[in-house]
Amino acid sequence: MRTDLSPAEKITAAAVRDSFNDAAVVMHYARAAHQLGLWASERLLIEQWFPDKAAPLLELGCGAGRVTFGLWDLGYRDLTALDFAEELLEQARSLAALRAVDAIRFIQADATKLSQCHLFADKTPASEGGICAGRNDEAQQGTDRPDFAGALFMFNGLMQIPGRENRRKAFREIRSVCRPGARFLFTTHDREDDPHARLCWADEAARWARGGQDPRLIEFGDRWFANELGGRTFMHLPVRAEVVEDLTATGWTLLFDAMRRAVAPESAAVREFSDECRFWVAERGE
Repeated sequence: MRTDLSPAEKITAAAVRDSFNDAAVVMHYARAAHQLGLWASERLLIEQWFPDKAAPLLELGCGAGRVTFGLWDLGYRDLTALDFAEELLEQARSLAALRAVDAIRFIQADATKLSQCHLFADKTPASEGGICAGRNDEAQQGTDRPDFAGALFMFNGLMQIPGRENRRKAFREIRSVCRPGARFLFTTHDREDDPHARLCWADEAARWARGGQDPRLIEFGDRWFANELGGRTFMHLPVRAEVVEDLTATGWTLLFDAMRRAVAPESAAVREFSDECRFWVAERGE
């Protein structure tokens, strides 16, 4: 398994997946699933925007299950959880077994290819597992069309998809498996939020202008950085206007956005686990 790229290679989805399958990263997220649970801000927004706890919800980028089991503990019972990192999904399934929760459907899938996947809208139990097989045949589309009442993509997972067009594809794919009126809750960074960060990004803009940026990066706002676990992490850090444009271009209507600190105060453990982010809520129209 590769955990880094040569300077001549552009960041790919496969490289990002490998970084999340790294053993140290898997253990990091597994500990968070066991010990941390939902942030106060996540809980508040989930209960506000998804009031029907019997409605079918789709969680993308579920990782080892931190948010998934937080949803379960809040009383949500129709959950389908996806991730494209196999090792993280195995941790989520193990935690489900440990907690004797067998009703959550865990599926290995790519958020940019949901329309090609069997998302088990027929309520196949979690014990049977499930992997996106890449099927896109007419029979499947006619008999297994998902109809989610809401979707979540937490902890900046959407921004770990390399390439703006690929992220827009994910927006479209998520919309395609949701019913009209469905809400979509997700988070991003905001590179204009912090004055110090704005200075750092001004320096980065100068590097891009002279062609001195990291050649592995695809577009301005990308980072491929060494993390505290000894591996590397990809993240695209947008500005607010960029995300608004992407939502509009892909058929979503923005309902709400705010920085985490404006939503709810967080514990020291949450602040140590994650830095500041912006929450977004959008709605699928007709």
